[in-house]
Amino acid sequence: MIWYDERVATPEGHPAGLPRPLDGQPAGQPAAGPEPPPGPPSSPPLGLHLARAARDISRAFDDALAEAGGSQPVWLVLISLKTRRLASQRELADAVGIREATLTHHLNAMDASGLITRRRDPENRRVHLVALTPAGEEAFFRMRTAALAFDARLRAGFGEEELAEFGRALDRLRGNAQGEALN
Repeated sequence: MIWYDERVATPEGHPAGLPRPLDGQPAGQPAAGPEPPPGPPSSPPLGLHLARAARDISRAFDDALAEAGGSQPVWLVLISLKTRRLASQRELADAVGIREATLTHHLNAMDASGLITRRRDPENRRVHLVALTPAGEEAFFRMRTAALAFDARLRAGFGEEELAEFGRALDRLRGNAQGEALN
């Protein structure tokens, strides 16, 4: 997929033949930061490359979980319930990394499928406690098998040192993206 195209229509006053400014600056105004080199970059921006890879890997993981009768949201809920001592839907939403309203949608479907139970906390009736059912336990083990097989598929052809270096590179990218450059 081409991500850069010099033929983009130019705004009024922008020199013909140059790409449209992408920095939000009006034509003719200097952009903050260093000037990019002229012409198309030699490779896609790192963030774009990473986002595309993450999207493709995420879709393949969804497919692997679907073959085991699940999905990423269901897997994240099941693994959180299985590996952490959670007391409430709020804690579960935080552990999964989604909003409570989104979690409620997933929990409703999981409850209807018999994977979980929810009950009110007797000490605080506003709090719902979530637990796995026997069917939820079985679903967890099916999806765990699929997740482990997918992880093995991702690791194929890489040595342990390469994977360790890749993990460190991802940590640095995350830190750079959050403005916390790591050395």
